[in-house]
Amino acid sequence: MRRNRPKVLILNQKAFFASWGGPAPPTGPGRPSSSHPLLMIPVTWDMPGLKWNDVNLRWGSPSYLIEFHEPGWVYDPDSLSQPPTATTQPKRRTNKMPKSDYIKKRDEEFSAQLTLFKHNIGDYAATFGLSTAQVTSQANDAAYFAYVLAMQDIHIQSGEQWTAWKDSIRGGGGAATPPAAPTLPAAVTPVAPGIERRFRDLVRMIKAHPAYTAAIGELLGIEGPETAPPPPGDYQPEIRLELVGGQVVVRWGWQGKRAFLSALEIEVDRGSGFQLLTIDTTPDYTDTTPLPATAQKWTYRAIFRDGEGRIGQWSPVVSIIVAA
Repeated sequence: MRRNRPKVLILNQKAFFASWGGPAPPTGPGRPSSSHPLLMIPVTWDMPGLKWNDVNLRWGSPSYLIEFHEPGWVYDPDSLSQPPTATTQPKRRTNKMPKSDYIKKRDEEFSAQLTLFKHNIGDYAATFGLSTAQVTSQANDAAYFAYVLAMQDIHIQSGEQWTAWKDSIRGGGGAATPPAAPTLPAAVTPVAPGIERRFRDLVRMIKAHPAYTAAIGELLGIEGPETAPPPPGDYQPEIRLELVGGQVVVRWGWQGKRAFLSALEIEVDRGSGFQLLTIDTTPDYTDTTPLPATAQKWTYRAIFRDGEGRIGQWSPVVSIIVAA
């Protein structure tokens, strides 16, 4: 397990190395000679876990390790500057399950959800800084949606009665008189289309407030049910490659498991074994490495990550022939 080490942001290398009483190191891989910011880890010869042949170690005055994602950093699972993974920094997985969408799917349930929110939000309007106009707008949305559902149900029933009457007068039998006109509910204030969108926007603002808690959300009916995660063996990404504008694009997706995942770790083999390419949090990923002058096969693989490290299986490897 890695130790916590202090990091130094070096904005002017000459001044930094002068302050240590030694010359700046020569220019080379991982040693830009300009004033480009570089994140380094100062080291001493007795630092626990340090190996003299660490690929990211630079000897000098002072000696330092190049940090992950900085110029010159090289993937090596044995390097002291290797970023934490599920293997280098094991964690106990928590049992907390993500929640699914809080919006009810069926119209009747969504209407009841709007009404529950309308009846309870008054106690929390001041807490969340809601204006009278916002509370009134949501109440009008709830009332009008319930009104539309009631009108729909009445007209469906009336339509069935009139269909039966039509069949009766054509073929005989059945009712002797036409159906009575339905009794309609009292009209309410009409609203513009987009009730669900407005409700989501309002709930998003409430949930972003520091005073919001899951307990309040339960009272307002805006907390979704917990969803059990799939078995670990079900996590296996699928990737494909495309050459777009002289760069390799790694196409990937969450495969319906976004609620349980945080990122995709991608490795590439350009002829010397798999090395870490990136940890991507948004599909898709563009590999900006310049293409070689002569044709070469690049091979990629990936594995999902959750908030605690790698999870599931590596994807099948995919390859592409590239050349500048």
